[in-house]
Amino acid sequence: MDDGLREAIHQAYAGEAKAALRLKAFAEKAEEEGYPQLARLFRVISFSEEIHGKRALRLLKAVGSTEENLAESFESEEKVAGVAYGEFVKMAEKADDRPSSLYFSQSKDVEDVHAKLYKEAMDNVLEERQTTYYVCTVCGYVSDGVLPDQCPVCGVKKEKFEAFE
Repeated sequence: MDDGLREAIHQAYAGEAKAALRLKAFAEKAEEEGYPQLARLFRVISFSEEIHGKRALRLLKAVGSTEENLAESFESEEKVAGVAYGEFVKMAEKADDRPSSLYFSQSKDVEDVHAKLYKEAMDNVLEERQTTYYVCTVCGYVSDGVLPDQCPVCGVKKEKFEAFE
């Protein structure tokens, strides 16, 4: 594939992925404000954007075997936690922006946990261990098999966790 075309498809993928997430947030806000039909519209278009993003990934041949996907996901989490968020925390602290610093430092901590979960999965890929994951809906922390009384990253109570069985 031509390099320019590959870059254009990658940009389209990034735009579609961002749009899908943004529209999900818009749907939640519309629900909160009592606009169920608008929330539905945002969710429907978000789903459509996800389809566009998946088509772009297929064109880029960006989805490999499960083992390859695990390895790529692990490397990505380590890079984001170790490099990007570390720099972002320093930037926010230098700007004396406490909310941004908290967001970046908590996200870094959560990305470290994601990398650990991927590493464990890579080490045990053939076992296909069954577990329930619990995700903090405030900061994104993921607990493997145990619902904590409170989030170890942001401190919210267990009622703010969502179970994935």
